[in-house]
Amino acid sequence: MPPANETELQIQTKNGKIFSPIRQKWLEETPEERVRQEYLLVLVSEYGFQLAQIAEEMEVTGRGSGHARADYVVWRSTQDKTDGKNPLVVVECKSDNVTIRPADYGQGDNYARLSGARFFVTHNHHETKFWRVLHDRMPKSLEEIENIPHADASDKEIEDLIKKLKVFKETEFADLLHECHNVIRNREKLDPAAAFDEIAKILFVKVYVERELKQKRRRDNVFTTEILDRQIGDDPLNGLFEKTKQHFKGDQIFAVDTRINLKASTGREIVAKLERYDLSETSEDIKGIAFERFLGRTFRGEIGQFFTPRTIVEFMVHMLDPQEGDVVCDPASGSGGFLIRFFEVVRQQILADADRQYQEFKAEVEAKKLPEDKQADLLRRKYAELQKTIDPTEKGSRLWQLANQCIYGTDANDRMARTSKMNMIMHGDGHGGVHHHDGFINVNGIFEDRFDIVLTNPPFGANVESGDVILESEVTVADEVHERYVREHGPIYIEAQRRVHAAKGKPIASLFDLPRNAQTKIKTEILFIERCLKLLKSGGRMGIVLPEGVFNNPSLAYVREFCEDRAYIRAVVSLPQETFYSSGASVKASLLFLQRFTVEEHNHFNEVKVQAEAECRGAYQAELDELDMAIRQPPYKPTDFYPANGKPTAAERSAAAAAARAANAKRIAARDAAQKRLKELTETIRQEARALLKERFDYPIFMYEAAKVGISATGEADQNELYPNDNLPPGLEDTCLDIYRQFRQDPERFFVTGPAA
Repeated sequence: MPPANETELQIQTKNGKIFSPIRQKWLEETPEERVRQEYLLVLVSEYGFQLAQIAEEMEVTGRGSGHARADYVVWRSTQDKTDGKNPLVVVECKSDNVTIRPADYGQGDNYARLSGARFFVTHNHHETKFWRVLHDRMPKSLEEIENIPHADASDKEIEDLIKKLKVFKETEFADLLHECHNVIRNREKLDPAAAFDEIAKILFVKVYVERELKQKRRRDNVFTTEILDRQIGDDPLNGLFEKTKQHFKGDQIFAVDTRINLKASTGREIVAKLERYDLSETSEDIKGIAFERFLGRTFRGEIGQFFTPRTIVEFMVHMLDPQEGDVVCDPASGSGGFLIRFFEVVRQQILADADRQYQEFKAEVEAKKLPEDKQADLLRRKYAELQKTIDPTEKGSRLWQLANQCIYGTDANDRMARTSKMNMIMHGDGHGGVHHHDGFINVNGIFEDRFDIVLTNPPFGANVESGDVILESEVTVADEVHERYVREHGPIYIEAQRRVHAAKGKPIASLFDLPRNAQTKIKTEILFIERCLKLLKSGGRMGIVLPEGVFNNPSLAYVREFCEDRAYIRAVVSLPQETFYSSGASVKASLLFLQRFTVEEHNHFNEVKVQAEAECRGAYQAELDELDMAIRQPPYKPTDFYPANGKPTAAERSAAAAAARAANAKRIAARDAAQKRLKELTETIRQEARALLKERFDYPIFMYEAAKVGISATGEADQNELYPNDNLPPGLEDTCLDIYRQFRQDPERFFVTGPAA
């Protein structure tokens, strides 16, 4: 039996059974039952409810309810329960690992409505969500809130809690970070960028401390003003920072001599503001969005950095449809938006698949009509087996592989690289593959022919100059790092490093094919197109944000042909002019989606290309031969005009020289005309061959011009036609993403084949 003192309530298990303190009996310990009994401890120890206030597995009756049973029904008092009054809270528990689905919200909402409860909770191993029940509205009018009341909550506290929508929690944390930023700026007289750097250092300290607490099951949280005040020395926060740097040493986030450059009193105040937030327990959704809001406000308004709007990131990621096992890279990662969303999408796939396996196994076990204890034992074993495969701390697990082997990025700005890492930590990790490095130069796990997916929004308008050379520091890596990547990737990594070492001291542009002259400047976005294509492995997919000039400027036709020669153009989506206004950019942009040819596709393309060029050249071969003869016509000599017989006289030699000069003048004029014509003809042949190539290597390309992309010119949320969401333009039936997927399945239906109307 459990202890009489309810505050000492603990999980009781024996011989495959688990004790229910409310029902006062031993139950089969299935994974679902374990989740339920663990949450009872939360209701008692954290919220202060007594067992007598709670009913377990209570049948909820009402029209259409059948034999619906709520996991827990909680009354405001024992007397309310005895008197049959409406309860305060209904709790619905799930053993799922996946994000709680709308169907689960609806079930809890239904139970709460039938019982008359004002709150309901959806809970599983992955997350807990709290809802207010709107009895004056239709079912499924769901509104998520911060929390449920504690047992001793007053009427006013309950009413206040009902008004606190979940969004307040996100904005609260974002506002707090901004408040910390202002404290540092004002007290330390730092510019916005320097103040942000100090915030980042302290946040890394907090993340390190919370990881240590969680992994070592320690209770003494050292990230508090109380603990700092007890430390000996003038600067205890930097003592923690030294341990933090050691913890993240392998990620090369901070230089060895980096310190927190704040007065002790300023650092203490920042700790005081942050200590009440437990980032390890706050969901990635909340803290990630909060951190991004802080970044958007601080960087856009005060530091002038450029961010890809979240709606564009979401759309581009889903256009490329990432799957478990895909390896992604962003060579201009900025704040890490693309990498973070890739991580979230694939993580959810993995969790959903683990849950699917469990539910299928559960259905098979239940169909066998085994004794309850045998069923429970099988379910426990299967659940434990699956949990091990998705434990992110278990080396080699599916989530460990995702976070440590599948996500890579680099940014040339050290502040942005640090920010990207912090942003990824806030969203659930996967930061280890992000580097501070020039995105054009191979580093560690980032090199050619390696990635399934490349997603990027490269800097526009800047130039790579001839003086931008490859430095020794950019190609040198530590021996242990080199050995690690040789072990992981073998010859492909060795060859990639050989190429950059061979180019050391040369212009960066010399690494690329697109620059027509490595000694002249070239637009950064042009080089990023080539870089991204080369990073892709055979058959890899790519999405890139580009200024529209790349798509329609005649002088950049060679760039478009470079892409066509190496990859399928899957889609071009034109964005409204104002898409990036709020981020500080006015260039009209489009999204380009490519898929690199496989080896077989590339060989086939080249065969078609060579054949088309040969045919077009053949049609002009006679003229080409004539032009070649005219160009190669050797100079005339005076001797060519001497009399056939006898030694020429002085007058004849003079006449011969004049004749040679005249003939050579005509020859030169004819040669120049032939060269001009040859240049024109060569371009004609090239264009005709290109047209013939496109005709013979024909495939459909998806084109879409978007008007509403989820963000206004001022940065506010707007209607969004790009992908399914809660703010579609009125009357819209299919989003851009929906249409694209239909197009890929059956492009023929999008083309008119009958006579024109």
